[in-house]
Amino acid sequence: MKPQLAQVRWYRIIPVVFVTYSLAYLDRANFGFAVAGGMAEDLRITPNTSTLLSSLFFLGYFFFQIPGAHYAATRTAKKLIFISLILWGGLAAATGMVNDTTVLIVIRFMLGVVESAVMPAMLILLSQWFTKEERSRANTFLILGNPVTVLWMSVLSGYLIDSMGWRWMFIIQGLPGILWAFIWWKLIDERPMDADWLTHEEKLAVEEKLKAEQAGIKPVKNYAEAFKSTKVILLCLQYLLWSVGVYGFVMWLPSIIKAAPNMDMVTTGWLSSVPYVLAVIGMLAASYFSDKTGNRKIFVWPFLLVAAVCLYGAVWIGTEQFWVAYALLVVAGGALYTPYGPFFAAIAEILPKNVIGGAIGLINSLGALGSFAGSYLVGYLNSETGNFNASYILMSVALVLATVITIAVIPAPQIARPVAEEV
Repeated sequence: MKPQLAQVRWYRIIPVVFVTYSLAYLDRANFGFAVAGGMAEDLRITPNTSTLLSSLFFLGYFFFQIPGAHYAATRTAKKLIFISLILWGGLAAATGMVNDTTVLIVIRFMLGVVESAVMPAMLILLSQWFTKEERSRANTFLILGNPVTVLWMSVLSGYLIDSMGWRWMFIIQGLPGILWAFIWWKLIDERPMDADWLTHEEKLAVEEKLKAEQAGIKPVKNYAEAFKSTKVILLCLQYLLWSVGVYGFVMWLPSIIKAAPNMDMVTTGWLSSVPYVLAVIGMLAASYFSDKTGNRKIFVWPFLLVAAVCLYGAVWIGTEQFWVAYALLVVAGGALYTPYGPFFAAIAEILPKNVIGGAIGLINSLGALGSFAGSYLVGYLNSETGNFNASYILMSVALVLATVITIAVIPAPQIARPVAEEV
């Protein structure tokens, strides 16, 4: 492949994908700031209902993963994401206009439904543009939308709530998704063969390389056979447990920090952003060295273990030493995000193309179930115990189990011969 080809693809595809997923994550993660910033008091939301609302997004996200992923793989990811952008921007803005808890419950669930296909559709789109040697970095630039968005959103949300209130925060942060939908439609191409900014030879070079990679993967007849695979089942369980830790952390970190003595919303926003600076650095480094070495496993499980240890360490230190506990939370946040690129690259190298859409959808849907469990159980334990200790321990245990499964299921790199693992 010509060197300039890779540069053209990176510049044309990655920035658009990054911004799109950033907007999706913005409308997902800002709810935690609204809860910490007065939404619960204004709408008279009880602690149990607040916990349900924080997690309900992921329940809608769970149910529609596989149909969306299958549509993206067999029909079009471009159109699916275009429609989703308009719908999730509208629902996010509508959150700032509600006066009734029941309506808010419906909006949160529907927001999860609308966003459910975005992650697998994006991964499928990238797998049609980037080769095995590039895929971890491509996936990482997609998922970087998570920590980068939470980083600036944490600061911006703190200021918006402090100056304008939580309602305007939702409205202001929801509208860009609607506008971006039309930019997405104009700039993105489904496959290399659709791109008028590539020469015919460049298109063929990418397509032939991707086709050759699939030739080494053992065929799977259908989704049923893939879903019964021990490896797919374990990947689903691993991602579920990992997501318990990630979203327990993301959804409740603002409340955890706000509970510290003499803490205002602006300071809460700044402090909540710091873990995601470390996450960005870790994700870029892990994806680069994962692609360079061809080793996915070693760039996943050690970081999950570090996150587990740091979360438990924050419990052991306690609230009396807030800044030490906070430093551990910063490291935990960075470690939780670092492995995403290598993890999803590993999935694309294990399964054949005819079932990759449904398999990613299944794995991501179980991740959504873990996200629901994580955000709900963390909130429930916080309200029942009056502190964050039990929820930290829950996240630590989930991450240790995810570490063990990762070691067992993700294959070591093939050095002598580039033959993919059997399903």
